Amino acid sequence: MTYANSNATTTAPHSKNAAHRSESPYQQRTTQRDNPTQQLIKQAVDYLLQQLEAGKSETLTAYLAAMARFHSYSFGNIMSIARQRPTATRVAGFHTWKELGRFVKRGEKGIQILAPMVGQRRKRDDADHNRTQDDNGKPTPVLIGFRAVYVFDVAQTEGADLPEFEHSITGEVGEYSDRLIAFLDSQNIALEYNENIAPALGVSYGGKIAILPGQSPAETLVCLVHETAHELLHKSDRRTMTTATVRETEAEAVAFIVGQSIGLEMGRASSDYIQMYAGNAALLAESLEVIQRTSAVILDAITGEATGRPSASSVTTTEIQNEMAEVA
Repeated sequence: MTYANSNATTTAPHSKNAAHRSESPYQQRTTQRDNPTQQLIKQAVDYLLQQLEAGKSETLTAYLAAMARFHSYSFGNIMSIARQRPTATRVAGFHTWKELGRFVKRGEKGIQILAPMVGQRRKRDDADHNRTQDDNGKPTPVLIGFRAVYVFDVAQTEGADLPEFEHSITGEVGEYSDRLIAFLDSQNIALEYNENIAPALGVSYGGKIAILPGQSPAETLVCLVHETAHELLHKSDRRTMTTATVRETEAEAVAFIVGQSIGLEMGRASSDYIQMYAGNAALLAESLEVIQRTSAVILDAITGEATGRPSASSVTTTEIQNEMAEVA
């Protein structure tokens, strides 16, 4: 597909950009040995780089597909699932499968992910204790760490048939389009259909999106997701830290994930995706994480699924951009 970014340049990725990224706070976080989540991400990204350097670009496609299937999971767990079992489509713990009438096949190896441990941390003084109580006077649970747990893909189980996902579709996108348009309206992002942007299919102006009319409903939705990703990702300070090529491929990756997640046939991700990173693992990790977060925001808006995050329509574009900036 051909898209345009109103402020995009034709500058190609270069070593100066990679050098700038080497001071990234994300890269510093990935080196913290006492942070199991970041270690999980680092292992997955290193594996991805090795696969891509060996000419196996389909590995990246598997990672993006995993983001589509498991968009409510944390970034680290998505990467871990994709690394250990790229073909996974639906995962759950041993006992959860049992409750659903399915049983893990003998000899199957579990997929290790990290589960949060929530508890109550004692405070040394009354002031701290008061700050950790809810409205009913009960201690507020806090995150105290993570532990390794194992899940299994549905293909590793047998038993009762599972119901189809309610949002499984074969090309009808009207409901999703309407919800995405409503989300844009809630973010004060104007939308217009304009023939004058041809040959571009869509343009992001910052506060306004233009779409080329005459596309099929599926093409229009994917194009709109692509431009929405630009609005959320690339209209803030983070823009100055990326090249035009990085911005375009990030937006296209978001469109791939969202489109595949709602059942559209998206084809294969670009095999050239990795080339812009020149082997820079920290830059790749940053890009993949903001891709996953942005995809999750858009999917929350158009599917209405409960993911544990605030409603997408209640979150402002500035808040989303600030969250993305923390990763970059």
